[in-house]
Amino acid sequence: MSESHQQASLPGCPSCEEPLEPGDLFCGVCGYDLSAVPAPPADRPTVAITVPGHGPGAPAGGGPVEWPPASETDSSDLPAPTHRPADLPGVDSGGKPLAAGEAASVRYDEPDAPEGAARAGAAGDFELAAPDPRTAEHAAAGGAASGAKVCVACRSGRVDTDGYCENCGHAQPRERDHMEQELGSVAAVSDRGLRHHRNEDAFAVSSTALPDGSPAVVAIVCDGVSSASRPDEASAAAASAANESLLESLPRGTHAQQAMHEAILAASEAVNALAQDPGQAMEHDQHRHQNAPACTLVGAIMAGGLLIVGWVGDSRVYWVPEDRSQPPARLTEDDSWAAQMVATGLMNEAEAYADERAHAITGWLGADAYELEPHTASFKPDRPGLVVVCTDGLWNYAEAAAEMAAAVPADAYERPLHGAQVLVGHALDGGGHDNVTVALLPFAVAAPGAGSA
Repeated sequence: MSESHQQASLPGCPSCEEPLEPGDLFCGVCGYDLSAVPAPPADRPTVAITVPGHGPGAPAGGGPVEWPPASETDSSDLPAPTHRPADLPGVDSGGKPLAAGEAASVRYDEPDAPEGAARAGAAGDFELAAPDPRTAEHAAAGGAASGAKVCVACRSGRVDTDGYCENCGHAQPRERDHMEQELGSVAAVSDRGLRHHRNEDAFAVSSTALPDGSPAVVAIVCDGVSSASRPDEASAAAASAANESLLESLPRGTHAQQAMHEAILAASEAVNALAQDPGQAMEHDQHRHQNAPACTLVGAIMAGGLLIVGWVGDSRVYWVPEDRSQPPARLTEDDSWAAQMVATGLMNEAEAYADERAHAITGWLGADAYELEPHTASFKPDRPGLVVVCTDGLWNYAEAAAEMAAAVPADAYERPLHGAQVLVGHALDGGGHDNVTVALLPFAVAAPGAGSA
């Protein structure tokens, strides 16, 4: 288009909007240089697309386009298959009709490529720069099924051996940050809490049978001593060793209270063994002072109509009757500075637990512990109730038996896992200053004449 043509087509001055005459080179009012006005674009305005056969100018006899029907969703919840360009009627980039079902290659405009040339490759041979969000979830599920750990943040990247996503770089939560397990009539939940950088608690729940065929249910809860080296390893080793000991001794007829005593000794040996193995404690800080790994332990066994508890340290067992009109009780005594002050009569309980030394423990499992004194006790409840086995990460927020009973949800006897989740939430809502672990065991009392032991 010539320059004069551009000028003649202007309706008015771009500067002052004064009407112009064809052939004007300058505005007669403001002197605007009309030769500097760019040419109008040659593209066409956007218009609404009408359905063939129904819009203006449609050829006679034209009918609506027959679109392929959508695939029905099946029970697998997988996305519908993607249609390729050649599956639908239309024309290619050169205006030629596409045969239905014909495999056509994708046209690319590349430097030095012959006109009409197409990049080598079969139809639909595309490379995606990022995962399709519609299928990322399914791809993630497939990756997990094949053994690859998938990022919890982007749900598409693979997690490397250091615990970071190779796609988005997000650090993955540790496996022990939050753990839950439900096994028949026992359930446990453990959480890192809101202040600690790792979870140093551990638990083990299991069930077995006594020689007479009656069931025995076990819950072990351990709390790593944070001031010791590798407390997380200590608690895991103690919980596992105690649980294995009970599963070996109870079926062969060992009395449950004796079995608990032996289990605590086995846990102690397992923690002591860690002191002889430096592990990876010095991997990141060769100058950090090292001491023996240590933890506390508390456990409960329900067998033969008896409730057996055992402990070393300040983790606790509470009894909460199913009938909440009955009084709850605490079944353990802490191995702690505060408990020692109360036992010797030097302080009352309120004074002792208000002291900053209250939670200093006087008993624990570990190579540098004082003489090991496992505590065990046997109870024969005459009514159904709930056994609460927990670390101080929970009872710090519900110390008295009545406070613990108030925190236990009303349906915890029927839903122990839910009850344990609620109790962990209670601790987190209170501040979550420590790791939190709790196991719940509903205790049933056999009806008279049912042959209870």
